[in-house]
Amino acid sequence: MAKKLNVLVLGSGGREHALCYGIAKSEKLAKLYVAPGNGGTDDVAQSVILDVKDHTEIVEFCFDSDIDFVVIGPEDPLVDGLADSLRAADILCFGPGKEAAQIEGSKGFMKDLCREFDIPTAKYERFSEAESAKRFASEMGAPIVVKADGLSAGKGVIIAQDMAEAHGAIDDIFGGMFGAAGAEVVIEEFMVGEEASFFALVNGNNIAEMIGAQDHKAVGEGDVGPNTGGMGAYTPAPILDEAMTRRVMDEIITPTANAMVKRGTPFEGVFFAGLMITDEGPKLIEYNARFGDPEIQAMVIRLQSDMLELLLATAEDRLEGLDIKWSDETVMNVVMATQGYPLAYEKGSVIGNLENAAAGDNINIFHAGTKTDGGNILANGGRVLNIVARANSVTEAAKAAYDAIDNVDWPEGFCRRDIGYRAIAREAENKG
Repeated sequence: MAKKLNVLVLGSGGREHALCYGIAKSEKLAKLYVAPGNGGTDDVAQSVILDVKDHTEIVEFCFDSDIDFVVIGPEDPLVDGLADSLRAADILCFGPGKEAAQIEGSKGFMKDLCREFDIPTAKYERFSEAESAKRFASEMGAPIVVKADGLSAGKGVIIAQDMAEAHGAIDDIFGGMFGAAGAEVVIEEFMVGEEASFFALVNGNNIAEMIGAQDHKAVGEGDVGPNTGGMGAYTPAPILDEAMTRRVMDEIITPTANAMVKRGTPFEGVFFAGLMITDEGPKLIEYNARFGDPEIQAMVIRLQSDMLELLLATAEDRLEGLDIKWSDETVMNVVMATQGYPLAYEKGSVIGNLENAAAGDNINIFHAGTKTDGGNILANGGRVLNIVARANSVTEAAKAAYDAIDNVDWPEGFCRRDIGYRAIAREAENKG
């Protein structure tokens, strides 16, 4: 039997807890570390304190602890070039290098790629000062989308309903609302359709198709209020049927992978395509260079293949012919967040009764913004818990997830109560 591997997962969110959960089930695993982890990852991995901005510290830990493989969870260290530093030290890792990670790190980079290689997306222009941005927005008309170019934790997008709001958003971004991420602004047309997320493992021109999901970005029920990192997701996404999935692969995913190779910045890792399914077909909203959060928490429950082997196959360029197996079940993730999120919120509230909430064999709870304090789990961020339920339909999965949430003792928390509402309405219509 091949040597078992020591693996390090970097990150502290719900995505990383889900990745650790999946990797921990692998027969290929010897020991799993997570840095820094959260209040839930101790169940599946050993937490270590490392500074992901200190590449030397990460490399030294890998040598000292005989780490065979590093999985980089969040976008910040990818855009910062951590994968390049690991590969320079001959440490195998999952995730794109700095240049390829610009597909998420710069919305302008991504949009320019689409324009150059005819990948369907919204009409746009990019600007480095406010007046010309406002002129273009006025020419386009409202509603219109205003985006900070750089990384802003999923919050750098404003859908302006009128010109006053659009101009205000442009001023806010250039005025420092999102820090350095707002040094440039992308203005794009508002697309009409239904949003979906799609995932594929990529190494250069080689691609292994994964599955789709649907996320809910807005903080409020009915998709109102400011954008968040994601308030819930479910998979499969009914709108991504077999025919639409083929179009997504043929018109968006494959051309992008090939374009990155042609540009001399081949991508290695996971493409997370945020899509708008329009009357004309799929169009790209944005790319992320890592797994989606909250999507991966639902995906990992449906995954029947070995998670560690999938990540290794990507890093070792063994994707050709890879057959990824999924259960037929529907899985939903409902995010519990701290009151006030995505604006100001307080840390430190105690979360109770999680064991009872997760008692059902169809329920998993993935931690995000939590930490342990003695025997207590404390809220330590905006998005705090992921309540994941599997069932035979979106309607049943939603009921199971919300029943579990009702058993969580956390008065300072809240969730959207309508995750999956479009699919639930479709299921009711089909029954009727």
